[in-house]
Amino acid sequence: MPEATATLVAPASAPPTSGAGAGRSAGSEFAPLLRTVKEQALLERRTGWYVRGITVNLLGLTAVIAGMALLGGSWWVLLLAPLLAVLSACTAFFGHDAGHAQITGDRRKSRIIQLLHANLLLGMSQEWWNDKHNRHHANPNHIEKDPDVAADILVFTQKQAKGRAGFRGRLTRHQAWLFFPLTTLEGIALKVYGFRAVLSKEAGARQTTRERAVEGLLLLAHAAAYVTLLLTTMSLGHAVVFALMHQMLLGLHLGMAFAPNHKGMEMPDEESGQRWGHLRRQVLTSRNIRGGPVTDWFLGGLNYQIEHHLFPSMPRPHLRLARPLVRAHCRSLGVAYTETGLIDSYRQALTHMHEVGEPLRADA
Repeated sequence: MPEATATLVAPASAPPTSGAGAGRSAGSEFAPLLRTVKEQALLERRTGWYVRGITVNLLGLTAVIAGMALLGGSWWVLLLAPLLAVLSACTAFFGHDAGHAQITGDRRKSRIIQLLHANLLLGMSQEWWNDKHNRHHANPNHIEKDPDVAADILVFTQKQAKGRAGFRGRLTRHQAWLFFPLTTLEGIALKVYGFRAVLSKEAGARQTTRERAVEGLLLLAHAAAYVTLLLTTMSLGHAVVFALMHQMLLGLHLGMAFAPNHKGMEMPDEESGQRWGHLRRQVLTSRNIRGGPVTDWFLGGLNYQIEHHLFPSMPRPHLRLARPLVRAHCRSLGVAYTETGLIDSYRQALTHMHEVGEPLRADA
């Protein structure tokens, strides 16, 4: 894949436009772009597009379940696990879009769609995801405010890596090599986070008792239905291997979709985060991925990460239409618009994580 080019499509290492120009009329930088996007009706919902997409995805899930019933007696059933993983990732993308009100402007309907896709079909808490994801959108890649770059299993700055010892220190030293293997655990982790979030005290502050009960019951329904499906269509040995393949490939797919978006991009602190304003805060911390319809489908539209962050409620099929408008606007402002190929985006992200662990490797 070709690397990101300069000027309009800048490399991840390029310094952001800053200084007096960056701080001047931060709000007015975004306003003309928003006006153009509204004039071209790119924020209007595409309900029909989503109805077709969700219907096809549900039919695909139904076909896989039927295939499991037919092939469950042989090891050939394992061939359906990768397909189920892909369909599960598509389910997650639809749940993501519902959480951003891309499918419908009706808040209640959006919640129902997301509950069905996240809690029931995936076993993931929609409220936990929304809280975490909204904080990420408000301050992407912000060292102190974005939960996606908080120090945990992985770290994203050398300051976070400093002083890590023992098992976590070994992880940090080799995190670039371990990143994709670790993403295979994401499918299971989402389920664990979901149950933990519903039972936490924080959830009680954000949700009513009824809302928590609905979430919890749907999570339990997912777990019960998943186990029942596996054990009624195949032997225990087949079921264990199938479940591991499904969940690990689902985690890998989600990791491949989310990894290119921000890792290795600018990481603002409190000072720069306040100075940039909305447009620069979203554009300078995000990376787009070049590609066509297959890339759009495989990454769930998240390859248009810059446009998605600028307009979170924009329907997925409109993101590619907004891209040339955003590129041109960034060019007029002298703001770096980073876009690269899929493989090179992984190289940039992994290189950044490798550099973060360099001090620990030197000490070792």
